[in-house]
Amino acid sequence: MGVDYYKVLQVDRSAKDDDLKKAYRKLAMKWHPDKNPDNKKEAEAKFKQISEAYDVLSDPQKREIYDQYGEEGLKGQVPPPGAGGPGGATFFQTGDGPNVFRFNPRDADDIFAEFFGFSSPLGGMRSGGTRGASRTFSSSMFGGDDIFRSFGEGRPMSQGPRKAPPLENTLPCSLEELYKGTTKKMKISREIADASGRTLPVEEILTIEIKPGWKKGTKITFPEKGNEQPNVIPADLIFIIDEKPHSTFTRDGNDLVVTQKISLAEALTGYTVYLTTLDGRALTIPINNVIHPTYEEVVPREGMPIPKDPTKRGNLRIKFNIKFPTRLTAEQKAGVKKLLGS
Repeated sequence: MGVDYYKVLQVDRSAKDDDLKKAYRKLAMKWHPDKNPDNKKEAEAKFKQISEAYDVLSDPQKREIYDQYGEEGLKGQVPPPGAGGPGGATFFQTGDGPNVFRFNPRDADDIFAEFFGFSSPLGGMRSGGTRGASRTFSSSMFGGDDIFRSFGEGRPMSQGPRKAPPLENTLPCSLEELYKGTTKKMKISREIADASGRTLPVEEILTIEIKPGWKKGTKITFPEKGNEQPNVIPADLIFIIDEKPHSTFTRDGNDLVVTQKISLAEALTGYTVYLTTLDGRALTIPINNVIHPTYEEVVPREGMPIPKDPTKRGNLRIKFNIKFPTRLTAEQKAGVKKLLGS
């Protein structure tokens, strides 16, 4: 079969157009010759092969021929689907008839420029004749910066697709949902483009899996689920977890904190805490120590699940709000003194 273009792009044979684009963007930036000055010859070969693989798999006609006949079919060794007469005798390597298919790989730099709006990730034209206008970009693009965001003020306007800024939405979750995990369905409306470039509204249902122990601020990203527009890569849709207030518990990292209101007598003579956990279990926690204003009872492993290992949990911390009387009778004072041994 020759070259396995699916393997080159590191995608499945069932890969959709979005999968191909994501794979190409990642690999093209990794193997662009200007980013690999120490092994430029190897990088140039891989960069060209990556571009050729994307060129074939992103074109329905080329992909159909490749899936049936492999690389040899693209080079004219077998007839294309539907070509020729009943016996399929019309080959498409030579000739000028209506059924002739010619595979002319597109220039790798042209494909790169269409995606990123510039022909070289380090700025300017590559040595060896890279086509396209010279542009200057910081080499910090290969660090933590997002290379797909639209260019800021003062930078040249891109002629190729730019990445639309992300769309962020808050996703409120109860403490019970964050404790046990849950699945949420979100209905979104967006514009998509048809083959002619016209946009039309569609509605989609997104499934969000909330994992046990997730915290406020956790982000769930759906790549390129924004509106489709000409010359623009759709925005990523991002949901940000928010935590709803709870009537009993507050969260402190992986710990759960609860505050109990008790009387001075209960603080001095003993107290039993009765709680219902976030997953519905009943806890009975006797406290035989004297409870002072800063006392805290810690119950191990009754806190929130730890996201990296849900079998482990934080602690439950019980604090106390002691209600002191505004005054004591002489009899009560005597009783307190006797209790305290003074």
